[in-house]
Amino acid sequence: MFTEKERAQIEAHGLTVEQVERQIENFKKGFPFLKVVSAASPENGIRILSAEEVDNAVAQYEAAAPGLKIQKFVPASGAATRMFKELFEFVNEGKRGPGIDQLLDNLNKFAFYPELQQYLNAESDDKAKVDAIVKSGLCYGAKPKGLVTFHSYPDGNRKAVEEHLAEGAMYASSNGVVKIHFTVSPEHIEGFRSLLDEKLAHYEAKFGVKYEISFSVQKSSTDTIAVNPDNTPFLTDEGKLLFRPAGHGALIENLNEIDADIIFVKNIDNVTTDARKGDTVTYKRALAGILIGLQADAAEFLAKLNSGEADVQKVADFVEQQLCVKLPAEYSIDLLRSILDRPIRVCGMVRNEGEPGGGPFWVSSPDGTQSLQIAESSQISPDDMPLMKSATHFNPVDLVCGVRRADGTKFDLTQYTDPETGFISSKSSGGRTLRAQELPGLWNGAMAKWNTIFVDVPISTFSPVKVVQDLLRPQHQ
Repeated sequence: MFTEKERAQIEAHGLTVEQVERQIENFKKGFPFLKVVSAASPENGIRILSAEEVDNAVAQYEAAAPGLKIQKFVPASGAATRMFKELFEFVNEGKRGPGIDQLLDNLNKFAFYPELQQYLNAESDDKAKVDAIVKSGLCYGAKPKGLVTFHSYPDGNRKAVEEHLAEGAMYASSNGVVKIHFTVSPEHIEGFRSLLDEKLAHYEAKFGVKYEISFSVQKSSTDTIAVNPDNTPFLTDEGKLLFRPAGHGALIENLNEIDADIIFVKNIDNVTTDARKGDTVTYKRALAGILIGLQADAAEFLAKLNSGEADVQKVADFVEQQLCVKLPAEYSIDLLRSILDRPIRVCGMVRNEGEPGGGPFWVSSPDGTQSLQIAESSQISPDDMPLMKSATHFNPVDLVCGVRRADGTKFDLTQYTDPETGFISSKSSGGRTLRAQELPGLWNGAMAKWNTIFVDVPISTFSPVKVVQDLLRPQHQ
């Protein structure tokens, strides 16, 4: 199928010919839908914590934190294209909708307004003002969300990445050290480094901590080939194969390289002001405390199984009631052992108020078990879509991950993915239509074989910025 030159290009990209052939086969066959059984709910798989349980979980985390390697992991590679889409349409095509009016009527309420003023004068018309935001002045249309100024403070306004520094100090420190890892696009690494080099000393003094910041980029070896509508390899105008990033799911490779006991995962744009961080901080700690308790119990049950001293019924009850894995009518000791010996993620779930996000479902597996999964609409068959609509909660990418075995060794997270998950989308390049292949997010198919626990958290912990006008919401003012 491939010429020698194309084979060389594939190998230079960090892929094998066999991998690319499998990707092309996926285009031809498509990906199977998840075998969803039911939506998870407060009565069926979503844990509701009492005030006492929250306090106990927080205390458990705080007691354990000094002895743990803790890391905050922030996917931050996404460009702010969608955030400023309406602004580009106004500048480039003259389209003016209600969103542009809202933006211009409230321009002085945006935290980036003081920076914007240097590019404006008395003659600046509406189009010039918007252009100065996305193109000629602040150039936000070419920057990642992490480098956009989100919030105003008396001691200096903060960009999104700075809010993660503040958050990290509040719930992810161990012995006064806060480790934060950002996944970024190669072209933006220097922008992040430059900002953080300038700001770290300020936040270290403010919060009384030391930061250890690290970066990684999505590996080219996780990219997928693009194809034409007839599923033949898409060639660029230069006659080369076209490879595209495979979405957030590819970041499991980056997460796998983190040396930590507990990893907090949260998107770059889901931040709020210090005055409103209380629930976020409390529930992050509580989720981590729940994780620590589950890990300890799983390790104890696993040790008893391995020594032959276990009460098998008690182990099965723990698996079903605490790890949220429904067992088949007949199960083996080996199945119990394999379930206990998996990475664990505790996921904050917020009540569905119309915001987008992956839904919580019970999904059946080939081993006869049912487990909790976060599923996107693209993974649900049309026949099962009523289940999607019945979901009471969704996940806003609020995860606390346990990635070590009881003996201290790290799990190889790449062994706990579901390679059968993914979706095909229609894109374009150079004005030509192509088909692209993406993996479900890091919190979907890439973690399909983890033990998953869903916990109800307040909506106040969820304050994403999807479009620039979201910065006018109370949680960002």
